[in-house]
Formats: sequence, structure tokens, C-alpha cells
Amino acid sequence: MAIKPTIFKIALQISDMDRHYYGDHAVTIARHASETDERMMMRVLAFCCHAQEHLLFAGGLSEADEPDVWLKDLTGTIQLWIDVGLPEEKRLLKACGRAQQVVIYAYGGHGVQIWWDNLSARTKRLKNLRLFSVAQSSSQALARLTARTMNLSCTIQDGSLWISNATDSVLVDYAPLQLAD
Repeated sequence: MAIKPTIFKIALQISDMDRHYYGDHAVTIARHASETDERMMMRVLAFCCHAQEHLLFAGGLSEADEPDVWLKDLTGTIQLWIDVGLPEEKRLLKACGRAQQVVIYAYGGHGVQIWWDNLSARTKRLKNLRLFSVAQSSSQALARLTARTMNLSCTIQDGSLWISNATDSVLVDYAPLQLAD
């Protein structure tokens, strides 16, 4: 019998002054049995960076054909495919073929640089792909914010991103590896 996912409830207040988006989101996120708090909070970070009314958490680890976060239009076309971690080239190619835009938030310390060194030359042709590297200190600090019920505030201004709860605040250190044309 498979282990069931752990359910987390998040009240998320987003103030993205760079995109002029301000919204409150009540989200329920299922953490897969094999998923860490760090990976789950990276999914929350990705959601914050692209928040809009119809953005949704997708199947991610539970569904091989789905990203971690996505945005579909009314016809079912995938407008935005977002994954976290260090996806294989095959998955990147598939995502870029299925979605109008693909964004990856890579994390994992030194492993990100090794992954990127092996992949960078082959991703240049993927014109709808954007990749960001999140510092290990940031992803680990986000993991420490994890609770079964969370009230989080995300502020994005002048390229800086802060995620806070009632007692702690994390400045997320991230940088672009590849930007779409």
C-alpha cells in the first residue's frame, strides 16, 4: 500500500511590485511521501514568482506528465510549465514542446553547477526556456518555514524576493542561468 501524501494549508499573501500583482491565495499543497520540505517550499517559491488567478499546483512528483506548477488557458493549452529541481534534458525538451513558456528553479547547492555545466550547451536552442539557480542557503531557509498550516507573505520588489511568516523572514537569493528570447 502506498504512503499517502501529507497535506499542507497555506494562506499566501503576494505583493509583486515588479509585475503589479497583489493577491491572496488559499492553497492546499500535497507533499509527496518522497518529497522533502525543501522541495515543497521551492514549489511555493515558484508559485509566488508567477502568481496569478489561474496558476495551479500540478501533479509534480505524483504525475510524470505534469509539472510542479502550471497555468493553462481555457482551451487546455499549457501557457506556463514550472518545475523545481534538476530535471533531465528529456523532461526539458518535452516541457518546451508542450508549453508556451517553461521555467525551472534549480536548487541543490554544488549539484546545480554540475547539472548546468552538463546541460547548458544543449538548452540554448530552447527559446521558451528560462532557468534560475536558487542558493542552497535560501532553499534550506525556506524549508525551515514549513508547518502544516502556514500564513506566508511574499514581497517582490526590484528583483528581490522575501518570504515571511509571523516570526521569520527569508531573502531568497536566486540568479538567472538562462533567459528565454
